[in-house]
Amino acid sequence: MNPDIAILRELAARAAECAADPVNAERARLYRAVNDRRMIRPVALLEEIPWNELETLEPLRLRCQDPDFRAMEQYLRRELFLWEHAQADRIFRPYLPVEQAVTITSVGIDVGEEERGKAGGGIYSHRYENRLRDDEDLEKLRDPEVLLDEAETRRRFDKAGEAVGDILPVKRMNLETGYGLGLKTWDDVVMRMGPEQLFLDLCDRPEFLHRVARRFCDIFVRLMRKIERLGLLEADQILVHSTPALSDDLAAGEDRSHVTLDHCWGRGLAQIFASVSKSMREEFDIEYQIEAMRPFGLVYYGCCEPLHDQIDILSRIPNLRKVSITPWADVDKGAEALGRRYVMAWKPNPAYLLRVAENEGAIRAEIRRALAAAKRSGTSMDIVLKDISSVSGDPENLSAWARIAMEEVLSW
Repeated sequence: MNPDIAILRELAARAAECAADPVNAERARLYRAVNDRRMIRPVALLEEIPWNELETLEPLRLRCQDPDFRAMEQYLRRELFLWEHAQADRIFRPYLPVEQAVTITSVGIDVGEEERGKAGGGIYSHRYENRLRDDEDLEKLRDPEVLLDEAETRRRFDKAGEAVGDILPVKRMNLETGYGLGLKTWDDVVMRMGPEQLFLDLCDRPEFLHRVARRFCDIFVRLMRKIERLGLLEADQILVHSTPALSDDLAAGEDRSHVTLDHCWGRGLAQIFASVSKSMREEFDIEYQIEAMRPFGLVYYGCCEPLHDQIDILSRIPNLRKVSITPWADVDKGAEALGRRYVMAWKPNPAYLLRVAENEGAIRAEIRRALAAAKRSGTSMDIVLKDISSVSGDPENLSAWARIAMEEVLSW
């Protein structure tokens, strides 16, 4: 037997055992209860792991030589590692995902940047060039093409199936809505303009930025409809940008042989607007989110920006269901504003992962405060530790945080 295939089959057998664990079905029930605002208890997850610090550990060391098999191996090793070391309320997918060979082309203005402090991880600093200076530049923006290479997709699928399909089912994965397919106009703009110029233009050239917002909104709406027509939306969406996505309210009972936008989560965010007024967020982002999010079944808004005092303007977004409450937000005010109407996607402070043993008291206090806030307000919530830039190279920090979080949520 090909040595690469032998490695994959061993990993696939372990993965099949994890996927067969009845705890997965129970966690799916918990996910749905949270998102459908009938929470049984909060769920806790760890996402966005700093793999660059851990990839030399024996359980994560890649051994396959073939590039396709190596990618499958990496996926399986990482999933197994998290299951064994930082499981919390994670669901182990009962299949090996094979991504469709889909390319979404440029919107016409690429990002010009200088990367700073990049040392193998996914979190580092950027300095952006201003490539969106005036209406002449704005005219360069165009609708991206969505290109599906069916032959390449079939090759990937067949290769994975022949290697492990008799042990672990292989599934063609379509495009999941979330960060990459959300309306993130101001994330996209700041990477093409730079934060300094964006803030100046909000004050000095608001009409120009409205034209920018209009163009990005139109591009997004047409792109999502194009993806929908091509049948490239994913029905089996377990997570929406790291938070639980399962819900009985997503076009419940409807035929999903062709997935439409009302089967999916929409996503909106404007992280750079953490530094502008509430009225500016409403004028320059929410007004456009209202239009862009209308076709989706449910909507999740927010990322790293604090939103505890902006729930009233977010409530204008159609089908809004979940709002991000970050470590920089006031969780008490956030839960009170969200109440029973919305779900709180609460994000703990990832800095404590540097040394969990030393920070256990602070971690428990932080989680207990959030749980108490949700209980007072009757708010359904999920807890997702993400944006983890470092665990000091020690996976025990992940394990310890997962243990603490589960002890706290199980006391709900």
